[in-house]
Amino acid sequence: MNRAGPPDAGGWFARQYGREPDGVWFAPGRVNLMGGPDYTETFVLPVTLGAGVCAAASRRGDGRIALVSRQAHEEPIVLKIDALEPGSVDGWAAYPAGVAWALREAGYLSGGADVAIDADLPAGAGLSSSAALECAVALALTGLYRVPVPRRELAALARRAENVFAGVPTGIMDQTASLLGRAGHALLLDCRAGTAEPVPFDPAAAGLTLLVIDTRVRHALGDGRYAERRRACEAGAAALGVRSLRDVTDGRELDRLDELSLRRVCGHVVAEKHRVLRAAGLLRAGGREQVTAMGELLTVSHCSLRDQFGMSWPEADEAVAAAVEAGAVGARMTGGGFGGCVVALVPADRVGEVRGAVTERFARRGWPAPCYLDVVPSDGGRRLARPTTGETEQRRHTRSR
Repeated sequence: MNRAGPPDAGGWFARQYGREPDGVWFAPGRVNLMGGPDYTETFVLPVTLGAGVCAAASRRGDGRIALVSRQAHEEPIVLKIDALEPGSVDGWAAYPAGVAWALREAGYLSGGADVAIDADLPAGAGLSSSAALECAVALALTGLYRVPVPRRELAALARRAENVFAGVPTGIMDQTASLLGRAGHALLLDCRAGTAEPVPFDPAAAGLTLLVIDTRVRHALGDGRYAERRRACEAGAAALGVRSLRDVTDGRELDRLDELSLRRVCGHVVAEKHRVLRAAGLLRAGGREQVTAMGELLTVSHCSLRDQFGMSWPEADEAVAAAVEAGAVGARMTGGGFGGCVVALVPADRVGEVRGAVTERFARRGWPAPCYLDVVPSDGGRRLARPTTGETEQRRHTRSR
């Protein structure tokens, strides 16, 4: 989901439905600094973006939900809410329809709605566009009818929509970050307990910039490779006799696994748990030296994702190498892997050099030029004050080729 400029879901709603919406709700994407995968019930350290998905909505009295997306270039899709079941909707609409289904099943859906979607977050870039879509729609459907749902429960319902209705086996990180993010902080999320601790993270105060490099290689979490890694983690945990790899405290326990490829996959998860806790400790301590040390962990984490977990891709590896060589204090792929973005922590006075080095490296390999986003840790999902573009101007992020 991507277009030039900030999203204008309110205007898009008016053009599609011929009236103004009752309200507009926004949910952001995220970058994961390190940690995970979240489905192993371990720890992750995401940062909430300023970019995301807007859902403009109005009540509808016939028990149906109408969905239209500016990015899908289609007419509104009208669905009977009582007929929604897993597998009954395909494509992008499965995510918001799944939210309506999950809310209905939980007793939180009070009526139908007309919904219009607009976004400034690229799909398939590893920035959690699907979770942002789910969370924006969840906020809209509960907000329209003033149904109070605790944020953690709403995140769990949005995840259920993705897992069960859309059939994508993701963990809880993306929805939690989208709904619970806090400006000036990362979230240390315990994916087993569901607790999210805000950890101070202000790169600018340390003279640094958090730079997201969109490699423009698109992935789909439903293409099978993501699920293969999940199955490997589950197989490793079963062979070790534990609930999940979260329960493996010492990498030496992995010597009990006979298959080398399985030891590598599980070894990454075990080592990453210790890295993310170390990174959170450095951020709590604050100061440029500590944040810089956290950046160094990013590169170590990327090498492990590439060599052990096997979910990187050539453009990400080249972006990390070029960024570090040009002065970044650390860089790492982010998201579900096999395409998407790299996150780099860069001294503020070296951002231009890093961008130039990465772009030149891509040109040398004959790849399309990457895009860049300068990220400021931002707040989580919320209702916008007015259904206009003025509100979204506050979320504008820097993007260039």
